[in-house]
Amino acid sequence: MREFSVILIDDEEAQVQSLKSFLTKRNYNVFTSNDGEKALKIAQENMIDIVLTDFQMPGWDGLTVLREMKNLNPEIDVVVMTAFGTIESAVQIMKAGAFDYLIKPIDLDELETILNRIKERKHLLSENKFLKEQLQDKFRFDSMITQSAIMENVLSTAGRVASSKASVLIRGESGTGKELIAKAIHFASPRKDKPFITVNVASLSENLLESELFGHEKGSYTGAINQRIGRFEEANGGTIFIDEVGEIPLPIQVKLLRTIQFGEYQRIGSNQTEKTDVRIITATHRNLEEMMKNGLFREDLFYRLNVVTVQLPALRQRKEDIPILVDHFVKRFASDLGKDVTGISREALDQLIKYSFPGNIRELENVIQRAVVLARENLITTSDLPLLSDLKEIDKKFDPLNLDDNYESKMKEFELAMINEALKRTNGNKSAAARILGISERHLRSRLERL
Repeated sequence: MREFSVILIDDEEAQVQSLKSFLTKRNYNVFTSNDGEKALKIAQENMIDIVLTDFQMPGWDGLTVLREMKNLNPEIDVVVMTAFGTIESAVQIMKAGAFDYLIKPIDLDELETILNRIKERKHLLSENKFLKEQLQDKFRFDSMITQSAIMENVLSTAGRVASSKASVLIRGESGTGKELIAKAIHFASPRKDKPFITVNVASLSENLLESELFGHEKGSYTGAINQRIGRFEEANGGTIFIDEVGEIPLPIQVKLLRTIQFGEYQRIGSNQTEKTDVRIITATHRNLEEMMKNGLFREDLFYRLNVVTVQLPALRQRKEDIPILVDHFVKRFASDLGKDVTGISREALDQLIKYSFPGNIRELENVIQRAVVLARENLITTSDLPLLSDLKEIDKKFDPLNLDDNYESKMKEFELAMINEALKRTNGNKSAAARILGISERHLRSRLERL
C-alpha cells in the first residue's frame, strides 16, 4: 500500500505534534504548518492527498483553506477540525466541499476511521472503478466527457435547446470544445440525418468568406473559373456552425442577417435569390457586446444569433474533469499509436491538475498525445511531461503579479504571443489575423517588424 501525504494545519503547536506523531506511526508522510497560506505553498510543491486543518486560525480560516486547496486540486480531500461543534458550522463546512469534519478535542479513533474512508475512496479512483462508472451515459452528451457540475449545467442547456430551431451562440475561450458542443446539439436534434457544415471565419479573407458562405458564379471575380455552391446551400435541411463569428466583417454581417431573417441569399455574381433552411449555431471567444459598442458588430445580428447562449467554462474552472479527460486521451492515443500505455502516475496527474491550461482541453489533449509517444513504461510519469515546466514558466511570464521580468520584456512577450496565436488560427493569413486582433493589417505588419 502506498504512502499517503497529509498536510496538518493548526496554530496550536501541542496539537500539531500530537497528531503528527499519531499519523507518522501509521505510515503517513506528514507536512505541518501553522498558517493556511504557507500550507497552500506546500501543496503547490508536493503531491498531497489529504489536508487536516483547524477551523479558526489567525489569517486564513478553515473554510478559506478548504476553498484554496480545492481550487488548486479538487482531488485533495480536506477534513476540518473545529472546537465549535454547532450544526451550523458543520453544515457550512460540508457544503463548502469538505470530506468530513472533527470536533475538538480530536477522537483519534474517529480520525483514523475518516482517513481510512478517504484512502479506500482514493484506491478505487486509482483502480479506475470510479472513472469507469462516470464515463457512462449519465455524464456524456455525444462526445463530451465530464463529471463536473458546471459542465452538467452546460450540457443540460444544450440538450434542452437541441430539439428546437433556435439559434445558439456558444461562448468560451479557445480550446474549450465549442465545436464539440455544436455537433452534440446537431446530432441530438431532428436534423441529425442532414448535413453539419462548419465554417471557420478566422481562417478566411473577406472575399473568400463571402464565397464560402454563399457561393459564386463562374467568372464572378478573378479566379472564379467554375460555379461554386456555398456552405448555406450545402447545409440545407441541416445545421451550419460558424466558428469565430466575431471576426465576420461588417459588409458580410449584413448579408448573413438577411439569410437568417428570410432564409434567402444570393451567390456572388448572381441576381437569383436562393432559399435555404438551416439551423444556425455560432461560436466566439470575443466580447461581442464590446464590439457592438465600438461599431464592429451589428446589434440586430447579435440578437438573431444569441437566442440561446451556451457558456463553456475554461478547463481551469472544471479541474475535476482533468482525471477522466486524461484517462480518455491516454486510451485513445495508446490505441492510435499502438503503445502499451494504460494510465498515468499519481504525481504526473497531480502536476496536470495544478497547471492552469490556458489552451484548455485542446492543450491537455496535445500534452497527453506527446506523453504517450514519449512514455517508456505502461504509466505516464512526470518525466514524460517535460513541457509542463516550460509552460509554467510561460504562465509566470504572463502573470501580472510576477514582477521578476521588466515591464518592456513582459509586454513584448505578451504582444508576440497574441500575434502568433492569431496567425496560427488563420494559417498565417495576416489580414484575417489583424481582424481577430482588432487592428489594421498595416499595424500588424509594423508590429511584427518591431518585435
